[in-house]
Amino acid sequence: MTRDARALISADALRHNLQVAKGVAEQGRVMAVIKANGYGHGLLRAAGALRQADAFGVTCMEEAVPLREAGYAHPILLLEGIFEPAELALACRYRLDLALHSEWQLRLLESARLPRPLSIWLKVDSGMHRLGFQGEQVADAYRRLLECPWVNSHVRFMTHLACADDRRSDVTNRQLACFDSLVEGLEGEHSLANSAGVLGWPATRRDWLRPGVMLYGVNPFVDGMSGEGLRPAMTLKSRLIAINRFRAGESVGYGATWTCPEDMPVGVVAIGYGDGYPRHAVSGTPVLINGLESQLVGRVSMDMLSVDLRGIDEQVEIGDEVTLWGEGLSIERVADKAGTIAYELLCGVTGRVHVEFGRESFRGEDPHPV
Repeated sequence: MTRDARALISADALRHNLQVAKGVAEQGRVMAVIKANGYGHGLLRAAGALRQADAFGVTCMEEAVPLREAGYAHPILLLEGIFEPAELALACRYRLDLALHSEWQLRLLESARLPRPLSIWLKVDSGMHRLGFQGEQVADAYRRLLECPWVNSHVRFMTHLACADDRRSDVTNRQLACFDSLVEGLEGEHSLANSAGVLGWPATRRDWLRPGVMLYGVNPFVDGMSGEGLRPAMTLKSRLIAINRFRAGESVGYGATWTCPEDMPVGVVAIGYGDGYPRHAVSGTPVLINGLESQLVGRVSMDMLSVDLRGIDEQVEIGDEVTLWGEGLSIERVADKAGTIAYELLCGVTGRVHVEFGRESFRGEDPHPV
């Protein structure tokens, strides 16, 4: 039996989640954020499934260029803009939009000699305090962009929401007020809504929506409220490779951190932190074996983890399929037990996990293998 650690990627789920975003966009357009290798789902796979988006958002040139070379004609925004002067020429060559968040980027643009003007999204720091122009800098940067010959006349404004994932927090309302005050009287389209903004904050749904993690089926909220019918796009699976029986008081796994409370069966699953499963997932983290819920016991190893088979041992056998997250088991539950967030788990799946993409649901569109 070949070692079977698999990530099943559903094109249908990706398309469904995009339609959820489009359904609340009203007159706005949707930029699908596919940075970080499509949140671990594969850059070109995600782009293929999300091709009905109005634009793509990526972090850097290394993510943008493969999209253009694969034939995508969508607007592509570099969400952190350029990192060095030479990238301005590349942005022109590949027809990329640039976020502009700092004085040094603005000076590079002003001193450049380019073959054509670029589309610029002026980043406003409305309270995230990470990137962006603040206070009076916003109007000054806007004026300089309009005067710059290498900028087209349609400057857009964007900001990023720090606490939209908590619908009880007033931070988002304060950021909205700050953003609106800073861009008042300045002509240009607005983009504020991330996934949480799209689903939970109607006032942030302006000209452009920028959904990210929701496209991959993850509920963006920390308050336990619904993710509005999102479908998981990745299901991580493996198989049961051993069933052992231990006596009460015997320990399981490295460090002997977990001890059998009674005579009991313990299963071994062929997946571990070498595959991207979180090492810090604690005993009690849920897994599904043939659709039956079980839980981790002991520490996660590089290649294996152990599971409690009490109550289901008569219904499972070696070779049975195990779901670590995805269809039937939300990744949010696993992330919570590991003290992290779903974003990190999705992005952390390693290259030795075999990826199966829903080619049958692509209906003739190129699935773009890794």
